[in-house]
Amino acid sequence: MAPLLDDDGAISESFEKCLKRIFVKYCTPKPDASGDLPPNACLNSAGLDAWAKDTNGSPFSEDTKEEILQFMDITDEGNLTFKGFLQVYQLQTENDEEETWRDLSKHGFDRSLDFGKEAN
Repeated sequence: MAPLLDDDGAISESFEKCLKRIFVKYCTPKPDASGDLPPNACLNSAGLDAWAKDTNGSPFSEDTKEEILQFMDITDEGNLTFKGFLQVYQLQTENDEEETWRDLSKHGFDRSLDFGKEAN
């Protein structure tokens, strides 16, 4: 099993790559051919709902959205940045690593953080 957090408790490099792949699926604007995230890439309300639906089966409640947008990194327009997305998963993984593994599985990652393989 690949580590989600490093020895310092930060998101591991391999976990961050997985999260970037997930974020790209829902963010606006999309990366260009280089694959680099545009500096203004974010999850707007529709992107946040789509990510939540694919991850949890339904969009977030308004209360949950407000909480995420209040405590995580957002744009001036109130959209979740990639940094904020990482913060969501940092917090979740610190509190319930199994929930993070379930999320990753729903997005096609196995416990080695390989994409497109059946989860164990």
